[in-house]
Amino acid sequence: MKSQFIHSLWIGVVAGCFGGLVGLGGGVVMIPLMVAILKITQHRAHGTSLFALVFTGITGAITYGMKGSVDVIASLILAITAIFTARLGARFANSLPEWKLKRAFGAFLIFAALILIAKPYLGELHHFEIEGIAKIITLLIIGVFAGFLAGMMGIGGGTVMVPALVLILNFGQHIAQGTSLLCMVPAGAVGAYTHLKLGNVIRDLLPGLVLGIIGGTYIGSNIAHALSDAYLRVIFSLIITWTGIRFLRTPKPVK
Repeated sequence: MKSQFIHSLWIGVVAGCFGGLVGLGGGVVMIPLMVAILKITQHRAHGTSLFALVFTGITGAITYGMKGSVDVIASLILAITAIFTARLGARFANSLPEWKLKRAFGAFLIFAALILIAKPYLGELHHFEIEGIAKIITLLIIGVFAGFLAGMMGIGGGTVMVPALVLILNFGQHIAQGTSLLCMVPAGAVGAYTHLKLGNVIRDLLPGLVLGIIGGTYIGSNIAHALSDAYLRVIFSLIITWTGIRFLRTPKPVK
């Protein structure tokens, strides 16, 4: 039990630092580590990750909010649709055989790596303003996709939300990340509860993961406001891509 707590604690710290620093959610780090180090199934890694990442949202949103980098209204609008699709995503993940879920997660990791590399250039692609009702509708649509992805992949949804907010709605990078972290709280909680009901959450791992995530997210969120993350993004992207390729190569079971 002590060894399990120590492993889950440092996994939480690493995931929290990553999530707070780049705003994409620590699940892209936490899930592969739990599968490789703790030897748990892909389904239970997704459910446990999402449950723990609710605390990433709370800690990260508070830290970003103290620096004025959270759009509370936008977060609430995003959450309106995300809380419904997060539940659907969790149920869809549970319906997949493990080898298919691993391949889907591998493809998602590679997508996340591409988003990380492209982040500095997303804002430069924006050439128009969306305001009023059109902005509300856009936020609701973003929430649909972000919520489903969060529930299915066991992540916070920032992989969809952050680039969409920057590219489509012209949010600043820090505000987009802070807003994404706040939206993660209600949307992630719904998806996590669904995974819990489906038996995909390992409760014994949560104390270590949550403590690690709270500390790691605080560190990562503060570093994000103080340093350029260019080199870290490249390093993370390479690691995530390599991990994603390994998951994509998961063999189909022989009947």
